[in-house]
Amino acid sequence: MSQHFLLSAKARSLSLGAVMRMDDGLVEQTFRAIRWPDGKPVCPGCEGEKVYDCVRNRFRCAACRKDFSITSGTIFASHKLPLRTYLAAIAIFANEVKGKSALALSRDLDVQYKTAFVLAHKLREAMANDLKGMRVGGIDKVVEVDGAYFGGYVKPTNHKENRQDRRKASNQNDKRQVVVVARERKGKTLPAIFAAEKQSLPFISSRVMKGSHLMADEAPSWNDLHGRFDVSRIDHTKAYSMPEMVHTNGAEGFFSRLRRGEMGHHHHISGPYLLRYAQESAWREDHRRVDNGSQVKAIIDLAMHSKPSVDFSGYWQRNRK
Repeated sequence: MSQHFLLSAKARSLSLGAVMRMDDGLVEQTFRAIRWPDGKPVCPGCEGEKVYDCVRNRFRCAACRKDFSITSGTIFASHKLPLRTYLAAIAIFANEVKGKSALALSRDLDVQYKTAFVLAHKLREAMANDLKGMRVGGIDKVVEVDGAYFGGYVKPTNHKENRQDRRKASNQNDKRQVVVVARERKGKTLPAIFAAEKQSLPFISSRVMKGSHLMADEAPSWNDLHGRFDVSRIDHTKAYSMPEMVHTNGAEGFFSRLRRGEMGHHHHISGPYLLRYAQESAWREDHRRVDNGSQVKAIIDLAMHSKPSVDFSGYWQRNRK
């Protein structure tokens, strides 16, 4: 039996100890080389290329006369922590297979819980940028489509006779949402959030390319897909897979790891943030066979080429009218 990739030496190309042994200059050079591969800083405001060096990794644009740093205009803009802390946070975040809780991250970095929470969500936002505009499938490609409900947990009452069947819509609350995933076999994973599975049909039609062969379960929500794609169905009440590779095990594996992350690491995922967690899980699924050093570099690359956070920037802590 072959060894699992995560147990092999090839999967371990970067350690947290190596990150902490790096001096400040090497850390700054790492971020600078990823943001500007050719070594020439570019103004994030006017994109001017004529730039002067100022004090300690700050630059001044000759065109707009504005100063900027390595992280200006990125998701780490206006950062207050040392760059070494951000590099360590990315290394810790990448080493986890099913997610990293904000509380554990705050202890590892010796920062407040809110700081770790915001930092983790900024990394998830950077990962999500890798999924923007993504389409899966194509001619002779197989795409598995499935949905799973998250959130909206209601604790059962103590006595059995007072308990209600939460499977009925009348006994559910409005916080429960479904994560719908379109996962190409040996390809990319694309999640989205909806109130019900049937609402995801336009999303699937626009993000799954024509000519794809779809795999779906017996849920009636997917019946309308037969008019748009070649669809094979699997009845899970009878079997998990059928001959000719008819199954949705890839999509089920994605939900399994996402739910384990929810139950084992985060314990609770709030509705407004569910999409970010699903996108993070999808990114991890697509990079499971990549060594952790390459994962860290990929996350830094996404963060350094992402605009300032749309959720956690400015006066996000104050109540908005």
